[in-house]
Amino acid sequence: VQVVESGGGLVQAGGSLRLSCEASGRTFSYYAMSWFRQAPGKEREFVASISRSGSDTYYADPVKGRFTISRDNSEETAYLQMNRLKPEDTAVYYCATGITASTQATTGYDYWGKGTQVTVSS
Repeated sequence: VQVVESGGGLVQAGGSLRLSCEASGRTFSYYAMSWFRQAPGKEREFVASISRSGSDTYYADPVKGRFTISRDNSEETAYLQMNRLKPEDTAVYYCATGITASTQATTGYDYWGKGTQVTVSS
């Protein structure tokens, strides 16, 4: 299974970015997808997740109302639309696949990408 993130970059506070996550090697629609992030010196933290069909989504409190997770099963791709970005959103963002979208623990996801850097300047 291969998971590859893209779309990171440098953006000013208040701006937007859309991250993409392509997962291959197993039936994409059978698995939940999630986004986590890790800032320097901090633990990896849950950002958002989406169920297999896309009908259920979950968000960490700091990103609710600003970030939107979605997926396109025909393209085997998940997305994270990030709006009204803040400097505290600066981190490496990781995509992962798992069985259920309701878990926010890293142990609930079995395949991970290498991450994409998001930097928000003030």
